[in-house]
Amino acid sequence: MPRRRRGSLKRDASPDPKFGDRMVGKFINCLMYDGKKSKAEKIFYEALDVIKAKTKEDPIQVFYKAMDNVRPLIEVQPRRVGGATYQVPTEVRPDRRDILARRWIINAARSRSERTMKDRLAGELLDAYNNRGTAIKKKEDTHKMAEANKAFAHYRW
Repeated sequence: MPRRRRGSLKRDASPDPKFGDRMVGKFINCLMYDGKKSKAEKIFYEALDVIKAKTKEDPIQVFYKAMDNVRPLIEVQPRRVGGATYQVPTEVRPDRRDILARRWIINAARSRSERTMKDRLAGELLDAYNNRGTAIKKKEDTHKMAEANKAFAHYRW
């Protein structure tokens, strides 16, 4: 990780083959284990089919609304000031918001108790769409932590 400035090279993610959507492509890449992309695509698309059967709505719109609901606006970052470490609340960059939302939804889905991963992912996306579930709780906990440490906001630079 560079110390002076952020690197300028930002690679574009490839869109998924079915919908041609970059956000879906990134989500599938995060879902993937051991380079098995076709398996990750199969899990994701089957989860969208389950969502379509349960809600009778466009599953891509449900996916986007779930991602919007999970995206954090503020988080805490440790800052060392005079030998003490403070949790300083900072605004989250837009690309990091997406990364955190994807990570939280996938981890919450993996920790669910349904039988197959497609059912777990569909259940977590539906829970996030309805503003409940583990991923939403993670976002709320992050916001609560930032609110509790608002007194240290002046250490932000």
